[in-house]
Amino acid sequence: MASLSTIFLVAAKTLTLACGVVVTTLTHRAYRRTGSTAMRVLSVGIGLVTAGAVLAGSLNQLAGVPLVVSTTVESIFTAAGFLVMTYSLYSDRLAGT
Repeated sequence: MASLSTIFLVAAKTLTLACGVVVTTLTHRAYRRTGSTAMRVLSVGIGLVTAGAVLAGSLNQLAGVPLVVSTTVESIFTAAGFLVMTYSLYSDRLAGT
C-alpha cells in the first residue's frame, strides 16, 4: 500500500508532466508560427525542466534509485533548463535584433 506522501508525489509529478507538455507545445507552436529563435530555445528549456521532474520521479518510484540520486538528477535538469531559458531571454539581444 502506497503511503499518502507517495500518492501526493505521483500526483504532483503527473501534474508537472501534463502542464510541462502543454507549455512546451505552446512555445514550440509559437516558434513555428513566428520563427523566433528565442521561442525555440525557451521550449527546449521548459522541456528540460519537465523531463527532469518526471525522470527523477520515475527513477525513484519505478527503478528504485535512492531519493538523493533522483533528486540530484532532477536538480541537474532543472538547472540546465533554467540556464537555457535565461539564454532564450537574451538570445535576440545577443543576435543584435
